Amino acid sequence: MTFGESISTCFKKYVDFNGRATRSEFWFFTLFCWIVSFILLPLDIAIFPYQDWGPLGTAFSLAIFFPSIAVGSRRLHDSNYSGWLQLLAITIIGLIPLLIWFIQKGDIEDNRFGSDPLR
Repeated sequence: MTFGESISTCFKKYVDFNGRATRSEFWFFTLFCWIVSFILLPLDIAIFPYQDWGPLGTAFSLAIFFPSIAVGSRRLHDSNYSGWLQLLAITIIGLIPLLIWFIQKGDIEDNRFGSDPLR
């Protein structure tokens, strides 16, 4: 999946928590979110210099909140884990297993969340 395809897929599946997502879909969408956030930070400072928070960055964060959770859930489904495991991020130390699960290769065969997205 290419960079553009992954972004469009994630926004098309805005709140779709079912199915599976490939590593490229997840990581390209994550890269897109980071790039846009780094672009919006200096824009917020330049346009709104006396604000404690950046309205552009906040609007973008709100726009990608549900797609980010949805693609994370689908990514965990690819390795046959529940999407609810994203709640481990609240504990901070839970970010370590989440990162490992997001990086690992998904199941080759069908699992309880659907068929292999690469087929």
